[in-house]
Amino acid sequence: MEEDVSPFRDRPEIASDDAVKVLQNSQIEIIGRMAWSSNSTYLVDVLDDRTDLQGIYKPSNGERPLWDFPSGLYQREIASFLVAQMIGWDVVPPTVKTDGPFGIGSLQLFIPCDFEEHYFHMLEDPKNHGMLQRICLFDFVANSTDRKGGHCLRESNGKIWGIDNGLTFHVDFKLRTVIWDWAGLEIPEVLIADLENFIDRPVGDDLLQFISMQELEAMFSRTKLLLKNGRFPEDPTGTRFPWPVI
Repeated sequence: MEEDVSPFRDRPEIASDDAVKVLQNSQIEIIGRMAWSSNSTYLVDVLDDRTDLQGIYKPSNGERPLWDFPSGLYQREIASFLVAQMIGWDVVPPTVKTDGPFGIGSLQLFIPCDFEEHYFHMLEDPKNHGMLQRICLFDFVANSTDRKGGHCLRESNGKIWGIDNGLTFHVDFKLRTVIWDWAGLEIPEVLIADLENFIDRPVGDDLLQFISMQELEAMFSRTKLLLKNGRFPEDPTGTRFPWPVI
């Protein structure tokens, strides 16, 4: 009997800036579809002689229409990476625009991990809390409507990433997340400083390629509200959870 061979590979250490350049300047080859994704999502090899990277390709043509979001969710995946980088939080894997085998879409650095592990497992170890708190606050800034437990991935080096960021940046407040474990507690000063720097820095045209000016203004309004309160978001209704939660 032949052994099952996993299509997933460990990835070499690479800085986010370098990963962006490789993703932007490389062709991709589809390995297979990520079957548990609601939209068309593909594991791909990134064809670059100098690295051994894999990526996640989400073509616009494979998106299911939604009543409350316009088409082109892949653009919000890219905007999520750009915003996280602007804040200074390396919590969203490098993500770029690509013209792949099935058309225009997003290409994100693949994060090898134990896919059975999710947010609630990570929460049990206090050393993960700082990274998870950043994802919590990022989701409020980006207005994430779908932060399931399985959308937090932990690499073998311990680094935690937030993936599946297509349902973000709506002008209406739509936050739905499983991360409520610090609700009402004071935000650490170092994270407050990051958010203050974020709202003070100029916004380049790169971000406005992917979200509208109205969505940008709503994002900064949410960020200023966080800073004014100085506390992690609360949900007194208990209803702002995605479904399923994992």
